[in-house]
Order: sequence, then C-alpha cells, then structure tokens
Amino acid sequence: MKGRTTLFNPGCDHAGIATQVVVEKKLKREKGLSRHDLGRDKFNQEVWLWKNEKGTVIYDQLRKMGASVDWDRAVFTMDPKMTRAVTEAFIRMHERGTIYRSNRLVNWSCTLRSAISDIEVDKKELPGRTLLPVPGYSDKVEFGVIVSFAYKIKDSEEEVVVSTTRLETMLGDSAIAVHPDDDRYKHLVGKMCVHPFVDRLLPIVTDSFVDMAFGTGAVKITPAHDHNDYEVGVRHNLPFITCINDDGDISAGCGKFSGMKRFEARRAVAEALMEKGLYRDKKDNPMVVPICSRSKDVIEPILKAQWYVNCNEMATKALKAVQDGELKIVPEAHVATWNRWLESIRDWCISRQLWWGHRIPAYFITVNDGGKTPIGDQCDEKYWVSAHTEDEARAKAAKKFGVKPDQIQLKWDEDVLDTLFSSGRWPFAILGWPETTADLSTFFPSTVLETGHDILFFWVAKMVFMAQELTGKLPFKDVYLHAMIRDAHGRKMSKSLGNVIDPLDVIRGVTLESLHEQLQHGNLDASEIATAKAGQTRDYPNGIPECGTDALRFALLSYTSQGRDINLNVLRVQGYRFFCNKIWNAVKFTLMQLGSDYQPPSPFKLSGSESIIDKWILSRLANTVISCEQSINEYNFTQMTTAVYNFWLYELCDVYLEAIKPVTSSTDGALAANRDAARNVLFHCVESALRLISPMMPFLSEELWQRLPKVSNAPKSIVVAEYPEPQQYPFASDSLEADVAFALTAIRCVRSLRSDYELTYKQKTDLYLGCHSAEDRSTLTAFSSIIGTLACSNNVKILDDKDSVPAGCAHVIVSSRCTIHIGLQGIIDISKEIAKLETKKGKAIEALKKIETDEGRPDYEAKASLDHRVRNQEKKEQLTKEIANLVASIDALSTSSA
Repeated sequence: MKGRTTLFNPGCDHAGIATQVVVEKKLKREKGLSRHDLGRDKFNQEVWLWKNEKGTVIYDQLRKMGASVDWDRAVFTMDPKMTRAVTEAFIRMHERGTIYRSNRLVNWSCTLRSAISDIEVDKKELPGRTLLPVPGYSDKVEFGVIVSFAYKIKDSEEEVVVSTTRLETMLGDSAIAVHPDDDRYKHLVGKMCVHPFVDRLLPIVTDSFVDMAFGTGAVKITPAHDHNDYEVGVRHNLPFITCINDDGDISAGCGKFSGMKRFEARRAVAEALMEKGLYRDKKDNPMVVPICSRSKDVIEPILKAQWYVNCNEMATKALKAVQDGELKIVPEAHVATWNRWLESIRDWCISRQLWWGHRIPAYFITVNDGGKTPIGDQCDEKYWVSAHTEDEARAKAAKKFGVKPDQIQLKWDEDVLDTLFSSGRWPFAILGWPETTADLSTFFPSTVLETGHDILFFWVAKMVFMAQELTGKLPFKDVYLHAMIRDAHGRKMSKSLGNVIDPLDVIRGVTLESLHEQLQHGNLDASEIATAKAGQTRDYPNGIPECGTDALRFALLSYTSQGRDINLNVLRVQGYRFFCNKIWNAVKFTLMQLGSDYQPPSPFKLSGSESIIDKWILSRLANTVISCEQSINEYNFTQMTTAVYNFWLYELCDVYLEAIKPVTSSTDGALAANRDAARNVLFHCVESALRLISPMMPFLSEELWQRLPKVSNAPKSIVVAEYPEPQQYPFASDSLEADVAFALTAIRCVRSLRSDYELTYKQKTDLYLGCHSAEDRSTLTAFSSIIGTLACSNNVKILDDKDSVPAGCAHVIVSSRCTIHIGLQGIIDISKEIAKLETKKGKAIEALKKIETDEGRPDYEAKASLDHRVRNQEKKEQLTKEIANLVASIDALSTSSA
C-alpha cells in the first residue's frame, strides 16, 4: 500500500523435540509401539506423515487470520534446500573452529534421553517441601528440602558436614570445598574424607566460590552433575565421576545403589546414611527445580561429549550492533534483556540425541594403519571431520591423517542439530543461500522481524549470530517483540488446563461440546482431559462466540500496550466484532446518502461550500492519518487501533453522520452546494478510513471498499491502493477541533439530562445556552444548528447577559464557561419530577451525613487509612456538588409550577 516491493515469507520449523515427543506418544497410544520398535527410518516416516497432517492446520490458521504472505514461497526447515544450507553452515563453522567438540555438562532429559536447550527448561519455583510427579515413578518425589550429612576425615575422629538438595549425587562426589579464609577448616585443608559407600577418598580443597555463611561453609563437589561444581573440578583437576546414566538410573561403580532409579536411590542413600550414623538433618529449602517442558521430567546436568558453538565473538558483535543503533529492538525495555544474556554468553550446545531433525554432518574417524594411529576419543576434535557426503568426509580424513582413503573407517554422528541452529539461518537460507541468488540480493537483509519476547535470546540472537558469521551482515534492521498471549486469568495457555484458544474457534465460534470433543483428539491422558474440561466449562460455559478474523486481529493489535503479557478476554474480541458491525452500517448509510449516480471527485478538493462540521471531520481525519503514520513508524499499534476506533465510532458515526442527515437528505435547491460538499467529504472520509484500517481489518475493508463508487483508474483491490499519507490531508485545525469539542461537551450534557428525565428521541425540547463570554456565545451560535440536530431540539437560543431563563426549565452546568437550560414545560409532569429530585436529594444528604459522622470519630485521623480518608473526601465533594445541582433543579422546576 506504500508502493514498496515487499516479501512476507511463510514457513515452519520442524520443532525437533516437541514433534518427536508428540509422535512417540501417538505411536504408543494408537499402536503400542516405541520409536525403537520401528527404527530410525520408519519412525521418521511416521513423523513426516504427522507433519503433513498438522502442517496444513498451521497454514490454515495463518490464512484465516489474513496473513498477507506469498504462499508460493512456503518453506519447511527440513526441505532439501534448507537441509543443504544447514549442512553448509555447519561445515563452514566447524572448519573455522567456531563449532567444536567438547565434553561438558548439558541439560539432560532422562525421559527423552537427549540434551535439551535452555528454552525447553521450565523453572518451577518451590517455597519448601513439595511432592512432584516425575515420569517413570508411581509415587510423587520430594523436592524443596536440603539434607545435611557428614563425611568422616580419614584416620581421624573429625568430620565435615555438608548439605545438598540432590542427595543421590553424593555418589559422584570427588571433593569437599571450603573457602580459603574460613578458619574453621584451615587445619583440614589437604586432608581426605572417606566416602561411606564406595572406595573413594575425597580431598578437602579451598575455593573462593564457597559461601562461608551458607550452611556449614563446606560444600560437596560433584563435577559431573553440577555446573558450579564442574568449574571447581576444572580448577582443581578433580575426577569427573558420573553417577547417573542416560536413563536416569544410578551408574555402575556406585556400590549397592547401582541400577536403582535416581530418586529411589535418593531415599536409599538417606536410609544408608542413617544406618551409618552420618545423617544429620533435613530442612525445608525454597528452590527452583528445572523441568523439561516436553517430557515433564526433572532435568539432570550430565557430562556429555557434544557439539558446541563458540559464541563469544558473535555475541560481542551482536551487542555492538544494538549499541551502535544498527539493530533496533522494540520495545526498548527488552534491550536490557539482550545485553544481560549476551554479556554473560556461554557456548551453545547444538547436539540433540533425537531422530527427527537435521542429522549432524560430522564423521568420527578410525584409521586402519596397522596401529600407527591410536584409537581416538569421542571428545577429541582431531578425530572428527565434517562434510556434505561420506565420500567427501573420507577424502578429508585421509588428507588429515596422511593415509589412503581406503584406510579410513567412518561413523556418521547419530545426533541431530538443535532446531534453533537449523532455524537460525532462516532470513538468508529461505532466499537461496549459500548460492548468490536474485532473491538474496533483493530481500536480504530484511527490514523487520516480529516475534515473541520470550525467544529474544533463544532465536533472535541466534539469527543475528549466524547471519553475521556466514554472510557478514545483520539479518534485519528492526526487531519488534510482541507480548505473550495468556488466558483471561493471566495463566499461561496449557492444553492440560483446557485454556488454549485456537484462533479459528474465535473466528468461527465454537460450542462448549465441540471444545470438549477437541480434547479427545490430543495427547492428554484421562485425568488431564477431565481437568481441561472443567477449565473449559468454567471459562466458556456458552462456548466461544463467533467474532470473525478482523475483530480478532484488531483485538490483538489493541492488546499490544499490555507489555510482556496479554490476558486475552474473548468478550473483548466480541466487542470489536460489534465495532465491525458499526463500520458496516456506516458504509451502508454512506452509500444511501451518496446515491447510485454519485461519482467521487479525483482528486478530492475543498469546494468552499463545506460546513463547520465538514471541516471538523476532515480535521479529525487528518489527525487520524498522522496518528496512524506515527504509530506504524514507532510500532505503536495500540495508538493506531485507538485512533481509527475513535474516528469511526465517536467522530464519524456518533457525530458527523448524524449532523449531516438534515443536509444530505434535503431536497432544497438552495442547499445543493452544501449537499454536494457534504457528500464529497463523507465519501473522502469513509474511503480513506477504510484504507487506514486495511492492514488491521483486511477482509471487512476489502468487502466494503469494493462497494464504494470508484474514481477512474482505481486499483483492483484495497490492498494495493495507496495508504493515506499525512501530506495528502492538509485539513488539521486545532482551533476548530477545540471549538467543536466545546460544542460536543454541551451536547453530551443535554443528552445526559434528557436521559435523566427519560425523554424519547421524538420529544423535542427547547434549549437555552447561557455563556459567560461573548467569544463562547459566538462559538456556540455557529454550532446552534448542529447542537439542535444532535441534542434533539427544535429551538436553540444563545442567551446574552440581558436574557432571562424561561420558566419550566431544568439546567446542567457544562463547565465554568456555559450553563444549559432545557425546557420541560408541557413535556413532563413537573410535580412528579420535583418529587423524584427530592428523593434523590434526600439520599444524597443521607450519604453525606454518613461520611461526616465517620469523619467526626475522635480516632478517625489516627485509625483511618490514607486511602479511606481520600475516598471520603472525594465522595463528599461529589455529593456536595450533586446536592447543589439537585437543589437548583428543584428550584427551577418549582418556579415554573408555582
């Protein structure tokens, strides 16, 4: 609409862990099979079938939501061209040394038997002792406690007491650490502690990471199962002893506990310590438990040989890009998050022990040269090559070791890449990289990325890393981060809670029974389905009303001011559906007023016959255009929705359409020029306002725009019509808008007073407007006909200083500038109205007395809260004013009835 060549490229990533978990559950539920029963190739065939089924649902949602994407360009991260780009990226980065092999601690899901990324770890905060369900355990497991036990000093009666929240990991302890300045332990430094269950001595070492004030000041060190302990282990060259295996069982070499499930071993270790007299106590301990978001298993830090990306240099460049303004993050508040993550960057583990995903293009080398080259270690970078094919890998390996290709034996890495590594090249891979294509030259770097703030580091930063590393350019100029959608109660959407909202259900509407039925087709067990049904019944007892796409889009845009989270209330969306109806009716009215033979002028120009209200609506249109332009440039979509909402509803419909009815419907020849001017202004405002809402409400705006009369050479669709630009609307007038605002305030006061007296639209009243300045009298005189039309009056008289108010009038104070008197003589029963007003006055006086009694208490100032005193004062002022107005109204009506 702004005349620029644009590309909005649709696509999906393969969501490695999430997809594999769903398909595994589906296989187990429907066929009673595991992925291991099928094997890698057949299992991946099942995943492709599932992807082809569910992928259409995602795209259908996008289509129904009106996403103006180029569907011919839809891309899937497992497509051949994307796979080639992933392979190329890995090889280049590996050969540069940016990707390397290392044996480090990873987030390990024992249920998935895979490392997972930080984004897939949920942090569950516990206030103290809590029993949590863990996959594979019939009973809940205790967390939120800290256990203290003693290690005996070798050849001594002394002991060192340590504390832990993961008692089973003591089977992997390799040292005890104390602070170098802690006098309590200086005489023990260098001595050995005896492990009570395995043949192992633990040295007592000093390390400044120890907090002397926490617990006993002595810390057990388990380098193979704790991130802090890992660093201590590296610094002190301690043995890294694995005590939990990939399945979550206790490893071999751990005595009688070997083979036990880790949390069963936790209880068994506690009992064994008690038997040996080494158990000291157990206390509540607020803590955070890491939970796998996919399997719901408790995450274990486990030492694994994995592939890593060295992020230090890339993070430095990404930080500088934001600091120098080359990369803009909106809202700016998220820059602090960006800086915090990147300033404390850790190398990125990109290996996943899955079957679904891009298999890592790396090969482990064994050299068959008669024993001259020793058998390599999986962690040793020397024994790995990366390549596009096995033949290429063999040639690289032969060159690396100086042997013939037939002396090389290769094993392709079984692991796949982190999905975020695959999707991290999205901005340039979809355009043909690593080839130099026309698309890559035209559309890369892109202008803006719009995504959720929760993946600012996990995905956005990775795209910046990869683009700068592989292309030398930033992938985009702006990053707009939207809020996360939660339910109306502020809860995260969860299938097990039954509070996930499908946008198609909001668009089309859905019954409660259908919502329940949808739960049967998911992966929830019976108990989760029961919980979800209860949640749906509570939140949607009557189902979800049909709201339409445009109302949903508009609602989501209007919600963007809420910051980090959106509490989505479907009733608010339904409210915007009513707004859509209002727009529809406004255009319908416009077409009736224009007539079938109307031909809009091109271009629109002022004729000189425009009324004040014509000029006012043009001024409001101009300011709405300015507001929309500013909002788009600043990504302030709430301001944009507010501007068009107010224009359509409160200015065009409530004021202008009503004000021009006497003119556009008149057959008086003397008003022909005014009538033509009003029609041209009406068309210009409605047609422009439809173009303003087109990006927000594409379906409604297109349908209505097509019904309007067209200028010659009009575009075929509103989506390629010119978007309104401020310079095209030179009609803004602050002084005029201020005058109209004064008149509209007067009109609203009259309407409110008429409502108080329950007057119908057909009951016309005389109005008498008393102003305190000649300037205000002049202003309201200019608007007298409009006031009469909008305030249901046959006669509007502006009173000067000499005029008196006729008998039988009620009055309302508009402001310090104006008082309005409304003639009621002969329209209402005066005596009945006086009785009503007396009753209201009596209630107001009683309420005022109650407040005064409260304030008269001797201890009021001492005991009443500040909020309570402020509320009382505000209520007193309100009641005093109300009583004064009632008295004045009673006096005025009493005078007329005398």
